[in-house]
Amino acid sequence: MITSRVFAGRRYAVLGLARSGLATVEALIASGAGVTAWDDREEARDDAMALGADIGNPLEIDLIGFAGVVVSPGVPLNRHPIAAHAREAHVPVIGDVELFAEAQGELPPHKVVGITGTNGKSTVTALIAHMLESAGVPTLMGGNIGLPILSREPLPEGGVYVLELSSYQIDLSHSLACDIAVLTNLSPDHLDRYDGFAGYTASKARLFGLQHRDQVAIVAVDDDPSKMIASRINHRLHRVSAKDIDPVDQMRWPALQGPHNAQNAVCAIAVCRVLGLNDEQIERGLATYKSLPHRMELVGEVGGVSWFNDSKATNAASAAPALAAFPPAPDQRLHWIAGGKAKGDGLAACHPWFGHVKRAYLIGEAMEPFAAEIGDAIPVERSGDMATAVKQAAAAAKPGDIVLLSPACASFDQFRDYEQRGDAFRAAVQALGA
Repeated sequence: MITSRVFAGRRYAVLGLARSGLATVEALIASGAGVTAWDDREEARDDAMALGADIGNPLEIDLIGFAGVVVSPGVPLNRHPIAAHAREAHVPVIGDVELFAEAQGELPPHKVVGITGTNGKSTVTALIAHMLESAGVPTLMGGNIGLPILSREPLPEGGVYVLELSSYQIDLSHSLACDIAVLTNLSPDHLDRYDGFAGYTASKARLFGLQHRDQVAIVAVDDDPSKMIASRINHRLHRVSAKDIDPVDQMRWPALQGPHNAQNAVCAIAVCRVLGLNDEQIERGLATYKSLPHRMELVGEVGGVSWFNDSKATNAASAAPALAAFPPAPDQRLHWIAGGKAKGDGLAACHPWFGHVKRAYLIGEAMEPFAAEIGDAIPVERSGDMATAVKQAAAAAKPGDIVLLSPACASFDQFRDYEQRGDAFRAAVQALGA
């Protein structure tokens, strides 16, 4: 695990003891820190106590003298009382990525790449890591993707930490200065956590404000909000665009098809060039990359029908490129499973691609609002839940058709997270062929 003497002798409160929270407790205690930990789940508290933590609710204890309150990115700082309680004690509220940043000075010489944006950041993170690994560069993924960063073994000298960073993780970081910071794109998302879209945009822009003047910013300028952020960066800036990718070149990269993946690829290419990879190494990485689970993942073909799991599309702007990737053809019709816990501005980003969809199967809390928004543009089934949607789509689909789960919604109304939702979709599809 990643430890640091900088934590020794300090006391931290850790609120939330899921995977990253427990990893934080373990790393801090191994570093010589004192930890007071809390989770509403008794079994999680027992796990923390077994690691050597004291058990106490940070909301109910005196925080004066603590070095920090470490919270899960899922804790809504704009609504959760821990923010005010910590502020009264003059204690910073931080995340595990901030602890990693504070521990960097004792790690072997390395580089840090931070990737943020509304959509595409997971793919860009995984693609950069794959390209570096295929070129023989020691690499570790962390942040919003992969295992908790503090639970991993430090890289040797010359390694690269590639961090996917949500706006929440940026909010909880104060000293993370990425050698290369990347913005993929911006569209309305997580507006329940911010003071409108401007607040969300400002959170993303902070990643560049934390950088030093000799560090590199890479911004995909395919949307106006990203262009605005790029215009305000006054250190080393590389502007990139999906239009920079030759469609003929893109055809050589099987897992990177579609306009959204052109943007993902151009961001990853720019990072790898800054890190010194040559054209041959970059091309090999692009050509051998495999799709992430739950991101345009082909989970099966049953009776000549192809089933794609795009459960990670948790907003309309992320679902839109998936719909765009399947234009109508005489021997191919698209069946779309959507819905869940809605956020942002409904399905606005998907409207231009409604003509690609033969029928929509709606689930979750968004079922009725989405049905009303779609209107007569697409035939709609009010499926309600995943199992019903899969059965109805299977009954309607013909050989050559595509069934796409791309929910345009968060998962929390019916599932623990987008991964559980995608797994449920995969299991239902596999049951069709049993």
